[in-house]
Amino acid sequence: MDLYPEMESCNNSENSHHTITSLVNGAAISSSTSPSITSTPSRYENQKRRDWNTFSQYLKNHRPPLSLSRCSGAHVLEFLRYLDQFGKTKVHTPICPFYGYPNPPAPCPCPLRQAWGSLDALIGRLRAAYEENGWPPETNPFGARAVRLYLREVRDLQSKARGISYEKKKRKRGPTQDQHQQLFASNFSTTFQALPLPPGDHI
Repeated sequence: MDLYPEMESCNNSENSHHTITSLVNGAAISSSTSPSITSTPSRYENQKRRDWNTFSQYLKNHRPPLSLSRCSGAHVLEFLRYLDQFGKTKVHTPICPFYGYPNPPAPCPCPLRQAWGSLDALIGRLRAAYEENGWPPETNPFGARAVRLYLREVRDLQSKARGISYEKKKRKRGPTQDQHQQLFASNFSTTFQALPLPPGDHI
């Protein structure tokens, strides 16, 4: 999902709007036309580079401009809330008659927001890009506790509002080593007992 189809600057200036829109569109074009020395970048790598460029442009358009070295978890939260204006996911409010309905039967005036899954994936890519660009993990603002708590809050809120469970399905655990041995011994014993004895060897 495109998180920022027509991204505008923080101060709503027309020049900054064109700059950031050109950056977003240009990143996709250049990634598809530029030759690769070793192998073609994956879709994940292309999206990660695009997200990183967009966040960097967001910092430049910030008022006052903000350097990455001074960026904190609070600024990341500002960025995530800023992206909500481009969201396409209907999040019902508690007073909405369709609150908790996964498939509402009629339209409603509830706001559109960025889906939790999109934000969670975005933070994962930016967190990786931060360290890949030479910044230390200890100062990674995308891994800040405030960001993790915010994502958890968004997940819980949207889960209740949309009537959708985001809980991961528990994987079925395979048999343990002891269970494997017991199963093998049981099968071996059954197979051995079923084998016919040679003539003259009956006890």
